[in-house]
This record gives sequence, structure tokens and C-alpha cells, in this order.
Amino acid sequence: MILEVATLDVIKGMEQNFLRDFSIASKYLEGSKGYTRHSLMKCIEKENRWLLLVEWETLEDHTIGFRGSAEYQEWKKLLHHYYDPFPVVEHYNEISR
Repeated sequence: MILEVATLDVIKGMEQNFLRDFSIASKYLEGSKGYTRHSLMKCIEKENRWLLLVEWETLEDHTIGFRGSAEYQEWKKLLHHYYDPFPVVEHYNEISR
């Protein structure tokens, strides 16, 4: 299992529109090969920050499969204009539970 972690800083004043569009965009993510599950968490200290956690079966399911898909293009259209700065996305291997 690979965990994708992205800190999403949404432009102030656009938070409600972001949440609406994230709900729509999630459907594109959920149908992707290798997708296991995801969660979106809201930061307590910064009202316009979210943390996106996505579990993938393999790194390539995200970096090649999803990012190379038509579904990603729809995800991008729906969400990428909300971010400032653009998110840094990192991937993690589970070492211990």
C-alpha cells in the first residue's frame, strides 16, 4: 500500500466551492485502478488548509495510471484552480502499524 499525502491550501473565500467540487471530483478518483480509499481532513489552525490522504495499491497506480488518465484531466479542471500555492504531493510506504 502506498499513501499519497497532499497539503491543499485553498484560496481564501473559495472554501465552500472547493468542497462542492471536491465531492464531484472524488468520483473520478474512486473509479481509478489501484485506488483503495481516501480522506479529506480540515486543518484546525488554518481555515483554508486541507490534508488529502489517498491509499493506492502501487505508486504507479497514482503517478502513471491516474495522472495519465482522462479522469485526472477532469479532476484537474475541477480542483487545480483553487490552490495557492500548488500542493506538494508525497508518497509514503507503510513501515510499521
